[in-house]
Amino acid sequence: MENYSYPLDEDWTTDEIINAVLFFEAVEKAYDTGVPKEELEMKYDAFKLIVPGKSQEKTKFREFKSNSGLEAYSAVKKLKDAEPGSLIKI
Repeated sequence: MENYSYPLDEDWTTDEIINAVLFFEAVEKAYDTGVPKEELEMKYDAFKLIVPGKSQEKTKFREFKSNSGLEAYSAVKKLKDAEPGSLIKI
């Protein structure tokens, strides 16, 4: 894993922080080896419970791209178009 920080909020609970990190790790996996659609979908759904608003999501995705160089939006876009059982690879 690269040496950068994830875009987290200090007012999130421990579980929320864990779920956000798991989502961003799944995005990294999509860039590295690929991630099963269902895995990314489950982690994105958990992330959306923490960050339900579109503008808040865009802010977190922008911070993630700034820190990592990876585009979370690309993974989510591929997720929405992916067939069940497919591997999402960027």
